[in-house]
Amino acid sequence: MAYEEESKRSRVVVDTPTARREVTQTEAVRGPERAGISGATVGVIVVLAVAIVTVLVLLLMSGRTMDNRNDNLAAEQTAPPQTTIVQQPAQQQPPVIIQQAPPAPQQAPIIVTQPAAGGSTSNGSNDAAIQIEIDKRVMDDPTLSPLGITVSVLDGKATLIGVVKNEILKSQFERVVLNVRGVRQVDNQIIVSS
Repeated sequence: MAYEEESKRSRVVVDTPTARREVTQTEAVRGPERAGISGATVGVIVVLAVAIVTVLVLLLMSGRTMDNRNDNLAAEQTAPPQTTIVQQPAQQQPPVIIQQAPPAPQQAPIIVTQPAAGGSTSNGSNDAAIQIEIDKRVMDDPTLSPLGITVSVLDGKATLIGVVKNEILKSQFERVVLNVRGVRQVDNQIIVSS
């Protein structure tokens, strides 16, 4: 190791009441040579030390996280497997058809028309009597009464209006009306719906 010699000179003035004097001192100091570490090197060493400490802390923390993950995996493997329920779409069922009860039997409306001017009133009274008789026969028949067919009589001609399910009911209604005394003609406008 090399030593460097340095001399130090100092001047001191001493004032006394009788005299003033100046003292010069020279001092030789020997010390090691200044080939040491610079400030930049110290800074780099500090930064590297902080980086190394940070990396070590992160490694320790990630090791704990890995341990937690391993514990979770072990718990999942020992736990009973979860079952997944897959819901299948329901099979199509035939539509539900609700049939309504037929309406309560109503008395068919009585249509009264004014006789033509100068005509006799006997036809008008006959039509009313025919209408009443037709309504009575329809209400007495359990097959025809719930159908709700409208019957109007004018000059002995009976007009039938409504809807039935089949041709048999249509012709049966027409026969009942045609058998009433005083009906000369039947205009059957009943519609058959399938």
